Amino acid sequence: MYPNLYFFLKDTFGMEPWGWTKFVNSFGFFVAIAFILSAMVLVKELKRKEREGLLFPVEETMITGKPASLQELLINALLGFLVGYKALGIFLNSDQIPPQEYIFSSKGSWGGGLILALVFAGLKYREKAKQKLAKPEKRKIRIWPHERVGDITIYAAIFGFIGAKLFDNFENWDRFIQNPIENLLSPSGLTFYGGLICATIAILWYARKKKISIRHLVDAAAPVLMLAYALGRIGCQVSGDGDWGILNSAYVTDASGKAVEAGPGDFEKALETHKTYYLSEFGADSIPRIAVKAPASLPAWVVAYAYPHNVNEQGFKMDHCTGDHCNALPVPVFPTPLYEIIACLVLFLVLLALRKKIRIPGQMFAIYLILNGLERFFIEKIRVNTKYDLFGFHPTQAEIISSALIITGVVLFFWLKKRAEGATVSKA
Repeated sequence: MYPNLYFFLKDTFGMEPWGWTKFVNSFGFFVAIAFILSAMVLVKELKRKEREGLLFPVEETMITGKPASLQELLINALLGFLVGYKALGIFLNSDQIPPQEYIFSSKGSWGGGLILALVFAGLKYREKAKQKLAKPEKRKIRIWPHERVGDITIYAAIFGFIGAKLFDNFENWDRFIQNPIENLLSPSGLTFYGGLICATIAILWYARKKKISIRHLVDAAAPVLMLAYALGRIGCQVSGDGDWGILNSAYVTDASGKAVEAGPGDFEKALETHKTYYLSEFGADSIPRIAVKAPASLPAWVVAYAYPHNVNEQGFKMDHCTGDHCNALPVPVFPTPLYEIIACLVLFLVLLALRKKIRIPGQMFAIYLILNGLERFFIEKIRVNTKYDLFGFHPTQAEIISSALIITGVVLFFWLKKRAEGATVSKA
């Protein structure tokens, strides 16, 4: 595991990296990569639809040639202050506080904040000064949907994070009510479906406001969403953020954090030795486990991984390891993020192959809902998650939502098909 860049460089090059590399968080890095690459793919797909005459520009009136207003300068100064206060503060953090905790704390660099506030405000002033005209004038400009991807990405990031936090606290309500403020502001604990639902609502509102065809937009976004999820899961796997599967009782973990086949009684001994840890994780209920041995042609970590050096520091301290992130799980688990990476990359390619063959607007998104729901529903069978008691069934939150997505996708697909057929008949 590489919870941050420091561990990657140390393991890859066998050297002692610079101290600041500990603040380049693996999960955050891959989330950023997911947003950047997904935005690039979305731009390309929207341009394709524009060339086919399916999406159109919207004219907007803008006043050009005005100097920077006080409001613009203050907004840019505030943004610069926040970036400098936190970003520079992380690198100058002498207390070695983890970046996730630091961002959500009151700590920061006042000097860095003030410097970047002046820089951001100065850049805005200079930008407006270059465009200044003797007499400001109104101009009508045409803005294409692909030119709004930057705004769409920002909406997805902000509302996705809010939704992921809210749904995580709904899912873990007992933990939330013990300390609501701490759990709301904690950087850990994110639920994908919460982020997807809230980000989707925000983007649909934005698209309606900007007069972008919602059906064509969601169709273009279908493969992008699958790609973004796959890339985000790489961050989960690489950092070991706790989003893993149930125990594989065919293996136990040795002192160095490696999975080894369990002999008679080894699994039970590991549970007893680390009883305190497993009670804190699962309570007094039975610990979910399945015994599966890896095929001879594959390494054991494909089905049993102990997540050594995991970012949450869960499990026991490994031998010959000092400092932070020296923990590994006592019993290896199924690396479900790895399975989702592979599955979602394959499904991304499937959606790419289908996008030019599906001609009814909205059906591509319906297919995405079905595939996404199926993938998540089946992976939940070997994931660790809170279960609910509903009419004698015990589904997880993700199973409930994924089932709803599958049903919604199927209904939407055939409703759109029937509607398109009806429109064709009426024209004839």
